[in-house]
Amino acid sequence: NFETFQTNRMKIRFKDANGKMQLVHSLNGSSLALPRIVACLLENNQTETGIKIPGILHSYFGSAIID
Repeated sequence: NFETFQTNRMKIRFKDANGKMQLVHSLNGSSLALPRIVACLLENNQTETGIKIPGILHSYFGSAIID
């Protein structure tokens, strides 16, 4: 549970029973289910020699392929 850490930056709020604006609590990283995202990358990009990383993610992984 990330509580209000992410929703504060995204400015996601709701009105409570008293009409006061409150930040919502969020789960997972960046509002994404990270284990599902990683599983999707593995399933869709696995080759005989490794895992081909999509171009947009190269800077995060530091490589185009994981051996």
